[in-house]
Amino acid sequence: MKPYYQDGYVTIYHGDCREIMPKLGRFALILTDPPFGIGFASQPCAYQRAAGMKPKAWDDDAPDATLIAQMRSHAEKQVIWGGNYFTHALPPSRGWLSWFKPDAPPSMGHFELAWTSEDRITRQISQSISATNSERLGHPTQKPLAVISWCLQQFPDAHTVFDPFGGSGTTGRACKDRGLSCTLIERDEEYCEMA
Repeated sequence: MKPYYQDGYVTIYHGDCREIMPKLGRFALILTDPPFGIGFASQPCAYQRAAGMKPKAWDDDAPDATLIAQMRSHAEKQVIWGGNYFTHALPPSRGWLSWFKPDAPPSMGHFELAWTSEDRITRQISQSISATNSERLGHPTQKPLAVISWCLQQFPDAHTVFDPFGGSGTTGRACKDRGLSCTLIERDEEYCEMA
Protein backbone atom coordinates (compact mmCIF):
# COMPACT_ATOMS: atom_id res chain seq x y z
CA MET A 1 0.00 0.00 0.00
CA LYS A 2 1.68 3.17 -1.21
CA PRO A 3 1.18 6.40 0.75
CA TYR A 4 -0.13 9.48 -1.01
CA TYR A 5 2.46 11.48 0.95
CA GLN A 6 5.11 10.63 3.50
CA ASP A 7 7.85 12.46 5.37
CA GLY A 8 9.69 11.82 8.65
CA TYR A 9 6.56 12.44 10.74
CA VAL A 10 3.41 12.27 8.63
CA THR A 11 2.01 9.57 6.35
CA ILE A 12 -1.13 10.27 4.31
CA TYR A 13 -3.18 7.58 2.57
CA HIS A 14 -5.76 8.51 -0.05
CA GLY A 15 -8.79 6.25 0.09
CA ASP A 16 -11.63 4.94 2.21
CA CYS A 17 -10.58 4.35 5.82
CA ARG A 18 -12.68 1.15 5.93
CA GLU A 19 -10.38 -0.36 3.31
CA ILE A 20 -7.07 1.05 4.54
CA MET A 21 -7.43 0.65 8.33
CA PRO A 22 -7.23 -3.16 8.31
CA LYS A 23 -3.77 -2.88 6.71
CA LEU A 24 -2.43 -0.66 9.49
CA GLY A 25 -1.19 -1.58 12.95
CA ARG A 26 -2.10 -0.03 16.28
CA PHE A 27 -1.39 3.51 17.43
CA ALA A 28 -1.14 5.15 20.84
CA LEU A 29 -3.92 7.66 20.07
CA ILE A 30 -6.72 8.22 17.61
CA LEU A 31 -7.44 11.94 17.25
CA THR A 32 -10.09 12.49 14.63
CA ASP A 33 -12.96 14.72 13.51
CA PRO A 34 -15.29 12.52 11.44
CA PRO A 35 -18.33 13.79 9.54
CA PHE A 36 -21.14 14.39 12.02
CA GLY A 37 -23.88 13.53 9.52
CA ILE A 38 -25.53 16.95 9.90
CA GLY A 39 -25.19 18.03 6.26
CA PHE A 40 -23.06 21.07 7.14
CA ALA A 41 -20.78 20.65 4.14
CA SER A 42 -23.72 20.50 1.73
CA GLN A 43 -25.01 23.83 3.02
CA PRO A 44 -22.00 26.05 3.78
CA CYS A 45 -22.94 29.16 5.72
CA ALA A 46 -22.82 32.64 4.19
CA TYR A 47 -19.23 33.48 5.12
CA GLN A 48 -18.00 30.14 3.74
CA ARG A 49 -19.90 30.64 0.47
CA ALA A 50 -18.42 34.15 0.25
CA ALA A 51 -14.97 32.57 0.60
CA GLY A 52 -15.73 30.36 -2.41
CA MET A 53 -16.61 27.09 -0.67
CA LYS A 54 -18.88 24.90 -2.73
CA PRO A 55 -21.52 22.53 -1.34
CA LYS A 56 -20.24 18.99 -0.77
CA ALA A 57 -21.90 15.77 0.34
CA TRP A 58 -19.24 14.24 2.62
CA ASP A 59 -20.98 15.39 5.81
CA ASP A 60 -24.41 14.05 4.88
CA ASP A 61 -23.75 10.68 6.53
CA ALA A 62 -22.00 9.90 9.82
CA PRO A 63 -19.84 6.83 10.44
CA ASP A 64 -21.95 3.91 11.62
CA ALA A 65 -21.35 1.92 14.82
CA THR A 66 -19.35 -0.75 12.94
CA LEU A 67 -16.95 1.79 11.48
CA ILE A 68 -16.51 3.54 14.83
CA ALA A 69 -15.74 0.20 16.52
CA GLN A 70 -13.26 -0.68 13.76
CA MET A 71 -11.60 2.70 14.13
CA ARG A 72 -11.38 2.47 17.92
CA SER A 73 -9.72 -0.95 17.73
CA HIS A 74 -6.62 0.70 16.24
CA ALA A 75 -5.59 2.65 19.36
CA GLU A 76 -5.59 2.31 23.11
CA LYS A 77 -6.78 5.91 23.59
CA GLN A 78 -9.20 7.89 21.48
CA VAL A 79 -10.45 11.44 20.95
CA ILE A 80 -13.43 11.68 18.61
CA TRP A 81 -14.71 15.17 17.85
CA GLY A 82 -18.48 15.28 17.48
CA GLY A 83 -18.76 12.31 19.83
CA ASN A 84 -22.12 13.65 20.99
CA TYR A 85 -23.45 12.64 17.55
CA PHE A 86 -22.18 9.07 18.00
CA THR A 87 -23.51 8.16 21.46
CA HIS A 88 -25.20 5.12 19.84
CA ALA A 89 -21.72 3.75 19.12
CA LEU A 90 -19.57 5.01 22.00
CA PRO A 91 -19.53 3.97 25.66
CA PRO A 92 -20.18 6.55 28.39
CA SER A 93 -17.20 8.74 29.22
CA ARG A 94 -16.30 11.29 31.89
CA GLY A 95 -13.35 12.62 29.92
CA TRP A 96 -15.07 14.84 27.36
CA LEU A 97 -13.15 17.72 25.76
CA SER A 98 -14.85 20.94 24.70
CA TRP A 99 -13.89 23.72 22.32
CA PHE A 100 -15.64 26.98 23.24
CA LYS A 101 -15.91 29.45 20.33
CA PRO A 102 -16.23 32.94 21.85
CA ASP A 103 -16.87 34.55 18.45
CA ALA A 104 -19.10 31.88 16.89
CA PRO A 105 -21.48 33.37 14.31
CA PRO A 106 -25.22 32.79 14.78
CA SER A 107 -25.13 29.93 12.25
CA MET A 108 -22.67 27.90 14.41
CA GLY A 109 -22.81 26.26 17.80
CA HIS A 110 -20.92 28.06 20.54
CA PHE A 111 -18.96 24.93 21.41
CA GLU A 112 -18.06 21.48 20.10
CA LEU A 113 -17.56 18.29 22.06
CA ALA A 114 -15.01 15.52 21.72
CA TRP A 115 -15.62 12.13 23.30
CA THR A 116 -12.53 10.52 24.81
CA SER A 117 -11.80 7.04 26.05
CA GLU A 118 -10.41 8.49 29.28
CA ASP A 119 -11.98 8.24 32.72
CA ARG A 120 -11.04 11.69 33.97
CA ILE A 121 -12.53 15.14 34.42
CA THR A 122 -13.65 17.21 31.47
CA ARG A 123 -11.44 19.88 29.91
CA GLN A 124 -12.24 22.93 27.78
CA ILE A 125 -10.29 25.26 25.50
CA SER A 126 -11.50 28.68 24.42
CA GLN A 127 -10.26 29.47 20.92
CA SER A 128 -11.43 32.20 18.58
CA ILE A 129 -12.54 31.15 15.11
CA SER A 130 -11.61 34.43 13.43
CA ALA A 131 -8.12 34.42 14.98
CA THR A 132 -7.37 31.29 12.96
CA ASN A 133 -8.70 32.48 9.58
CA SER A 134 -5.17 32.78 8.18
CA GLU A 135 -4.53 29.04 8.65
CA ARG A 136 -7.70 27.91 6.88
CA LEU A 137 -7.04 25.91 3.72
CA GLY A 138 -10.57 25.60 2.33
CA HIS A 139 -12.03 22.71 4.30
CA PRO A 140 -15.44 23.82 5.62
CA THR A 141 -15.03 22.26 9.10
CA GLN A 142 -11.29 22.55 9.64
CA LYS A 143 -10.39 22.60 13.34
CA PRO A 144 -7.95 25.31 14.49
CA LEU A 145 -4.40 24.07 14.89
CA ALA A 146 -4.41 25.37 18.49
CA VAL A 147 -7.39 23.12 19.34
CA ILE A 148 -5.78 19.98 17.90
CA SER A 149 -2.43 20.79 19.55
CA TRP A 150 -4.26 21.21 22.86
CA CYS A 151 -5.83 17.77 22.38
CA LEU A 152 -2.37 16.27 21.94
CA GLN A 153 -1.24 17.94 25.17
CA GLN A 154 -3.96 15.97 26.99
CA PHE A 155 -2.15 12.75 25.98
CA PRO A 156 1.57 13.44 26.55
CA ASP A 157 2.56 9.76 26.28
CA ALA A 158 0.96 9.28 22.85
CA HIS A 159 3.84 9.26 20.37
CA THR A 160 1.96 7.67 17.46
CA VAL A 161 -1.31 9.25 16.32
CA PHE A 162 -3.93 8.08 13.83
CA ASP A 163 -6.61 10.16 12.08
CA PRO A 164 -8.81 8.08 9.76
CA PHE A 165 -10.73 11.21 8.68
CA GLY A 166 -7.69 13.35 7.86
CA GLY A 167 -9.44 16.25 6.13
CA SER A 168 -7.01 19.06 5.37
CA GLY A 169 -4.38 17.59 7.68
CA THR A 170 -4.57 19.65 10.87
CA THR A 171 -3.84 16.58 13.02
CA GLY A 172 -0.77 15.84 10.91
CA ARG A 173 0.45 19.44 11.19
CA ALA A 174 -0.03 19.46 14.97
CA CYS A 175 1.82 16.14 15.32
CA LYS A 176 4.69 17.25 13.11
CA ASP A 177 5.05 20.46 15.15
CA ARG A 178 5.33 18.32 18.31
CA GLY A 179 7.70 15.74 16.78
CA LEU A 180 5.09 12.95 16.82
CA SER A 181 4.44 10.26 14.22
CA CYS A 182 1.02 10.61 12.55
CA THR A 183 -0.90 8.58 9.98
CA LEU A 184 -3.85 10.14 8.15
CA ILE A 185 -6.42 8.66 5.80
CA GLU A 186 -8.51 10.92 3.58
CA ARG A 187 -10.84 9.82 0.78
CA ASP A 188 -11.11 13.21 -0.97
CA GLU A 189 -7.97 13.89 -3.02
CA GLU A 190 -8.57 17.64 -2.86
CA TYR A 191 -8.10 17.48 0.92
CA CYS A 192 -5.10 15.17 0.59
CA GLU A 193 -3.51 17.92 -1.50
CA MET A 194 -4.35 20.54 1.12
CA ALA A 195 -2.80 18.35 3.81
